[in-house]
Amino acid sequence: MTTALLQTTYFGPVQWYQKLKRYDHCVIEQYDSYQKQTYRNRCVIATANGLQALTVPVDHSPLTIDHVQCKDLRISDHNQWRRVHWNALQSAYSESPFFEYYADDIRPLFEQKYEFLIDFNEAIRQKMCELLDIDTSVSYSSGFRVQGSGFMVQGSGFRVHGSGFMVQDSGVRVQDSGFMVQGSGFKDFREVIHAKHPQDDPEFQPRSYWQVFQHRYGFQPNLSILDLLFCMGPEAVFYL
Repeated sequence: MTTALLQTTYFGPVQWYQKLKRYDHCVIEQYDSYQKQTYRNRCVIATANGLQALTVPVDHSPLTIDHVQCKDLRISDHNQWRRVHWNALQSAYSESPFFEYYADDIRPLFEQKYEFLIDFNEAIRQKMCELLDIDTSVSYSSGFRVQGSGFMVQGSGFRVHGSGFMVQDSGVRVQDSGFMVQGSGFKDFREVIHAKHPQDDPEFQPRSYWQVFQHRYGFQPNLSILDLLFCMGPEAVFYL
């Protein structure tokens, strides 16, 4: 069985949903620390004025934002962002072939308030998988996976030292009292699929499809899954 490790995303890019479609199982990381300018709380759409990033504001209090794990990150109601985001989608995709077809499915996501970003993103993922006919099994991490290693550790008092694994805090509990080593079918895409600093992904070769403003800006690859859905409708899944 092939397994992909992914970050949580807000209407993630086509590349992210490609993993959901092609892998047998996907694990979404919830113990990593929040980072700014990632797909965790932003998506990119194509508009009449070019590319636009839509960002979900997050609550910076009471903890220092850099030390908040994604599972604990709260959504802020700053600047009526839900209305702003929905209006931006209407403006960008009202002329697309399938916006009206899917609008009643997408709009409720902007009408319901979620306290935690990861819960909001999960509601989005479930709805998008329903619309795209993706039935891959998905679970959430039960501990932080060290980049590039086969270890899954419960807690945060650890560090990697050379080729070994060293525990700084005696209170740290290793999940199931031992190391969990994934099989060869396990792949880590947490840093590969990145808004600002993407890494090489031989598995993903963007395929062009019709876009609303392609005549003005040319084809824009790897935008939010919403771009593919609104432009291609039921055929969107065949591009993943």
